Amino acid sequence: MLCIISGDMASSKVRTSSSFSRKVPTEPASSVPGLKYGPNATIFLSSGIPDLDKILGGGFHLGSLVMIMEDTEAPHHMLLLRTFMSQGLIHNQPVFYASPSKSPRAFLGTLPATLVSKDDKSHKSDTEQKDLRIAWQYKKYLGENKPLADERDRKVEYCNDFDLRKPIEKHLIAGNRVECVSLLDCSSLAGIRDSCSKFLSQLPRYDGNITSAGRIAIQSFCAPQCEYNDKEWDMLSFIRSIKSMARSSNAVAFITFPASLLSPSVSKRLQHMADTLLSVKAIPDEDKELATLLTGYQDMLGLLSIHKVARFNTQVPVILDATTYSMKLQKRRSLVLECLNQAPVDGSSGSSYGTSGACSGTGALDF
Repeated sequence: MLCIISGDMASSKVRTSSSFSRKVPTEPASSVPGLKYGPNATIFLSSGIPDLDKILGGGFHLGSLVMIMEDTEAPHHMLLLRTFMSQGLIHNQPVFYASPSKSPRAFLGTLPATLVSKDDKSHKSDTEQKDLRIAWQYKKYLGENKPLADERDRKVEYCNDFDLRKPIEKHLIAGNRVECVSLLDCSSLAGIRDSCSKFLSQLPRYDGNITSAGRIAIQSFCAPQCEYNDKEWDMLSFIRSIKSMARSSNAVAFITFPASLLSPSVSKRLQHMADTLLSVKAIPDEDKELATLLTGYQDMLGLLSIHKVARFNTQVPVILDATTYSMKLQKRRSLVLECLNQAPVDGSSGSSYGTSGACSGTGALDF
C-alpha cells in the first residue's frame, strides 16, 4: 500500500521544530546598551570600571550575585558601588538601591558622571553653536521634545570612564526608574525581599531576546545599625533568595557587607553563596616596607582582591593573571586597577592593567 504525502503536508512537517530546540535570540545582546555576549552563551553586564571588566573576562554575568567584602578602615567599596550604579543609569537600566542610611535617595547625588575627554569637549563646543542656530527649526517643524541629530547618533559605550569629582547629570536620575529603600525602616528582611521581588518582576522576561537588564545594589548589608543584624539565619536566607531571583531574571545583584563584623561561620557562608567575590583593603599611609617593595605606592588608594569569578554553563576554572590589584586614581579622576609590580632599582612606576604584566622582570631566566 502506497502512502502519498502532498507537498504542503511535507513542507509543514519540515517546518515543525522539536519542543527541545533552543530559541535563538532574535536580537543579540551586543545591540542592547550595556550588554554583550561572552563564552558559553553567557551575557555580561558592565561593572562600570573598564579594567575590572577586562580582569573578569567581560564584566558581571547577567543573573549572578556579586558580593564585596568591605574594609572597616576605609570606604573603598563605595567606589565600586557608585560606578556600578552610574553605569546602569547611563544605559537606561532600572536600578534598585538599599542602604542603612535614613535618606538613601540623597546618595544618588554622589554618583559620578562620565569622563569627558578633550576631544569630546572641543567637538561639543563646535556643535553647540550649530545647535543654537537650528534649535528653533527643530522646535518649529519637529516639536520641542525632538532630540537633536547629535544626540541620536551618539554611540553608547559598553563601559564608560567616570569622573569621581563630578556628580552625575540630574536628568539621568530623573529619566530612569530608580527605587531607593532604607534598611533602617525594615525590622525584618521580608520587606526588603518583597521590594526586590517587585522590582525584578517589572523587568521584561527572557523569551529569546533581551531588551533590558536591571541592577540591584545593596550597601553595607549586615550593618550593625540594622535591626536584623543578630538574625544570622535570616540574613543567609535573604542572600539565598536574592541569588535565586537574580538567576531567573535579567539582573545583577551587587551586595557589599562588612565581613569582619560577622561571625566566621556566617561570613564563610556568605562568601560561598556569592558567584563573584571581591574584597577591598585600605593601604596604610606610612608603610616603608611596602613602599620599597611596590611601584607607585604613593598613588595607591587601596587593594582589590578577587577571590571568586562566576562560572556559568561551564566547569572549566577561571585562571586569572593575578588575584590582587592596586586601586589608583588616574589624573585624580577615574578609577583604574593595576597589577602589583615589584619596584625596580631605578624606582620607575608601573602602568595600567591593560598594558602591564604581572611581573616587572623581562630578562631571560637561568635555570
